Amino acid sequence: MTNSSLTIAGNYQNLTAIGQFVTHWAIESGLDERAVYAVQMAVDEACSNIIEHAYGGESKGDVELYCRKLDDGLEVTIRDQGHPFDPTAIDAPNIHAPLEERGEGGLGLFLMKELMDEVAFEFSKGGNTLLLVKKKSR
Repeated sequence: MTNSSLTIAGNYQNLTAIGQFVTHWAIESGLDERAVYAVQMAVDEACSNIIEHAYGGESKGDVELYCRKLDDGLEVTIRDQGHPFDPTAIDAPNIHAPLEERGEGGLGLFLMKELMDEVAFEFSKGGNTLLLVKKKSR
């Protein structure tokens, strides 16, 4: 198994570099085009949420990414030192309700869970850790 890491300032302009980093490792892990896109989308959403919600804006902290090539796919761990995030405190969005009746927020977490095979969170006063796993198609 191969590991690689990237620590980068939490800025929206750095989302491109983050995307390139995870795309490289998704391809190296043998994921097909659809799975690579799913990883890109989930990581972009997670990092955007870190900048906006954990840090409350740009340039207020770093985003740490760790990619680990698995025999059957890719594991991406994303860490921040922002405000603790408890995903169990977020209600699942009603995706069947009309747009004007939906509450604000919650779609990012829903999207990550739909795109990835595994999504796990750890949160503490020291920061947040998000684990994303995408497996190869069979």
